[in-house]
Parts: sequence; structure tokens; C-alpha cells
Amino acid sequence: MSEPAAWAEPWQEPTHVLAVRHGRTAWNAELRVQGHQDVPLDDLGLWQAERVGEALADAGLQAVHSSDLGRAHQTASAIARRHGLAVQRHVDLRERHLGSFEGQTHAEIESLWPEEAQRWRRREAGFQPGGGESLLTLSARCVAAFTRLAEAHRGQTIAIVSHGGVLDALYRAAVGAALDVPRTWQLGNATVNRLLYTGEGWQLIGWNDRRHLDDAAEPPPADT
Repeated sequence: MSEPAAWAEPWQEPTHVLAVRHGRTAWNAELRVQGHQDVPLDDLGLWQAERVGEALADAGLQAVHSSDLGRAHQTASAIARRHGLAVQRHVDLRERHLGSFEGQTHAEIESLWPEEAQRWRRREAGFQPGGGESLLTLSARCVAAFTRLAEAHRGQTIAIVSHGGVLDALYRAAVGAALDVPRTWQLGNATVNRLLYTGEGWQLIGWNDRRHLDDAAEPPPADT
């Protein structure tokens, strides 16, 4: 029997990647910066995780990967169990490290560090907020991580659950948008974002799909 051909024709065996942002946390609701802080999903976030799990139940996933932070792993677990898969966790899929900004609301950051806040808002690619991570470092880290996983699953369909800043960097890599260009695309909690990796690079197929959230009734508040 002859050996299988190498992946010499990039478009013959693309990796289908379903990139999912984690469900909502209490800090998301408060506009409080999370970064590397390990904040769990709130009640709505848990509901969102179940809805995205249901939406991808027939996706034929062959692997589920996630950031090692709990909010991403909780979301990934709701997807993985419908496929009988274990979630594989990766530290290099973490959100951007935002240093002293972490734990602060956006308004508090503006008040405490007005000059640094302006640089953050301007998306200066080399700016490291409060000793944290620059956009340049974040992009290099997470795009490399996504590419490594896509290479490891050639010809397969996989889900990767991560964070807003990480998926924003992936979007920019796929469409060729500079890191300092203001974001004009939506990126909601527990949305599904579809990409192909061909060996020659990333191609965007669909973004911010939230039909599984819009078509279902949200749970009542926890105190009712």
C-alpha cells in the first residue's frame, strides 16, 4: 500500500475551525477587565455555554481545545461532552495579560491611568498596559497557537474556545487587518466564528454567529 500523499495541495484538506468565545461572566457584565484573572461563567454564561453546545452538537467535531482559564474551559466542556470528547487546555490560548488593568472597570482605568488608557483605546500595538502584554505579543502568541492546532488536525473539524482579545487577533490575521485598526466587527460571548486553515494561511468563513442565542429564551434572573 502506498503512503498517503503529503499535504502538498493546501486546499485539498483544510482544517475547519469553529472558534468560540467563552460565555458571559459577571466581570463581562460589569465591564471589568479580566485578562488572566480566572473568573467563572455567571448564570447567563452557563446558559450560553449550553446553547452553543447544542448548536454544535451535529458539527462532527474531532477535537475540542480551550484556553486553560475556567470561563473558556466551562464553555468548551458544554461543547465537548456532546461529542464524547475531552477538552484539551492550552495556556497559550489565554486572554491578553493586562497587568494592573485587570480587576478594574473601564471607567476606573480611565480615572486611575488616563494617559495609559488613551494608549489602550488607540490600540497602540507595542503598548503594555500596567506591565502586561502588548497586542504584538498577544497576536504572535495566539495566532501561532491556533495555527499549531490547525496543523495538528489537518482535514478535520475542531472547536477552539478562547477569549475576545484572542479571537480579535485571529480575525485580523485572517482578513489582513492591522492591530491598531479600530474594531468594527462584533464579537459576542458564546458566538461561533468559522474559519479555514489551508497550510497557506487563515480564511474567514463566518463571524459572530449568535443564532443559537437569539432563537432561545434566556433564563430568568437568578433572584426571581
